[in-house]
Amino acid sequence: MNDGQAHWEQVYSTRPAETLSWFQVAPEPSLDAILGLAPTKETPIIDVGGGASGLVDALIDRGFADVSVLDISAAALAQAQGRLGAAAAQVRWTVADVTRWTPPRTYRIWHDRAVFHFLTEPEQRAAYRRALEVGLAPGGFAILGTFAPEGPERCSGLPVSRYDADRLAAELGPEFRLLRDWREAHRTPGDTRQLFQWCVLRRR
Repeated sequence: MNDGQAHWEQVYSTRPAETLSWFQVAPEPSLDAILGLAPTKETPIIDVGGGASGLVDALIDRGFADVSVLDISAAALAQAQGRLGAAAAQVRWTVADVTRWTPPRTYRIWHDRAVFHFLTEPEQRAAYRRALEVGLAPGGFAILGTFAPEGPERCSGLPVSRYDADRLAAELGPEFRLLRDWREAHRTPGDTRQLFQWCVLRRR
């Protein structure tokens, strides 16, 4: 177990998901973006860094039949699986560090609200891009939510990188075309305000 994995196992093993700063009662920005891009309920979707997020619940509830969730923390995924109960069998679960992972297949939609802003080193971001380029089908969509320039400088005790839309698009490179972007003012369970930058990009 590497240091990053040990950190997130400790977080999810000792704190309920609903107390964590990134917790959402309803994952509306993510879900709205996905629903606008998925042509059918068979669209392959992966939630990278999905953790204990309720996004997977919302997708299953709406009848999506090809949903995958990847997270570095087995404890986080166990929380989501326990919450889903028998419906968890409909989801493909993977415990992995995305920067050390080779996707075994391609997806039409790659969603990430949790990982990219923690990649503070260039080599980490390069490894993420390699996984993204293997895992996202040509013409597919990347939906990324990161901390905005006015957002926090640290999260869960770790430093983060902050992005506006142009910087985020530049990080992914010319293989990806920015389709739209928006800001979200997220209210944490502790009632503080965090600004997120959202981008939808299409792979050429």
